[in-house]
Amino acid sequence: MPGPQYIDVPTYKLSHGGSIPAVGLGTWQSQPGEVEHAVEVALKNGYRHVDGAFVYKNEKEVGEGLKASGVPRSDVFLTSKLWCTHHRNVEEAVKRSLDNFGTDYLDLYLIHWPVPLNPNGNDPLFPRKEDGTRDRDTEWSINDTWRQMEAVLEKGLVKAIGVSNFSESMLESLLKTAKVVPVANQIELHPYLPQHDLVAYLASKDILAQAYSPLGSTDSPLLKDEEIQKIADKHGVSVGTVLISYQVNRGVVVLPKSVTEKRIIDNFKLIKLDEDDMATLNGLHKTKGKRFIKPDWNVDLGFKDW
Repeated sequence: MPGPQYIDVPTYKLSHGGSIPAVGLGTWQSQPGEVEHAVEVALKNGYRHVDGAFVYKNEKEVGEGLKASGVPRSDVFLTSKLWCTHHRNVEEAVKRSLDNFGTDYLDLYLIHWPVPLNPNGNDPLFPRKEDGTRDRDTEWSINDTWRQMEAVLEKGLVKAIGVSNFSESMLESLLKTAKVVPVANQIELHPYLPQHDLVAYLASKDILAQAYSPLGSTDSPLLKDEEIQKIADKHGVSVGTVLISYQVNRGVVVLPKSVTEKRIIDNFKLIKLDEDDMATLNGLHKTKGKRFIKPDWNVDLGFKDW
């Protein structure tokens, strides 16, 4: 019996800012002392895309891993994200991330969440009011944030700008005043939350969908799903390979996170899924729909399942 039929990792064009490898190393929840090695291993084994964020508190280590890999900076697509307490001063936030990474530009900069938080609250990252709810900056508009995102693009500090965790209604509001259309929207995507309507909407606006948490969460039921396991067995690969390949087979950038050397290498292997496989994966949400990442922002983000 022949082994798995792997396919090359494709590259997708961005509406501005060049192109992006379809598989990137996610760095969320990577612990101190782990992420530098993870980035180095990934880049030495073919990855050319690393997804970071200020709030992950590991940008310096990501930068050290980039240097340790020996891969030229110009060959790596590097992303970071604007945190919620920094919406009023995007340029300062970008420069802080650039200093952390040890680079003079980012390939992509995203608004992490469409939720400005009080920059002068009781915590620099997650301020809360006395009643325990999020201390949101209600006098600041996402459209104001986007104007500043356009400004750092104009200055060349970043090569492309986009968003993360934006619903269709949030994007519609943003696009009313945007001069530059976001190149990407990074959202939770997996067979239990395929967000078909939103992905189709993004495609209609030439906004690339990016999948975070493609395997679900810790102890994810996706990894034990019998229907996904059948597809994995059919192709002679792991469930993880099926879940990562699923996103690329639907034209979505995927960002699997790992700090384990073998898993990092395995996560870069893609297979071609057939029509039956895709039909099964596309339909699982009808009976098993689940969103894993639901911060208590105390505001309606416009997602139907939230």
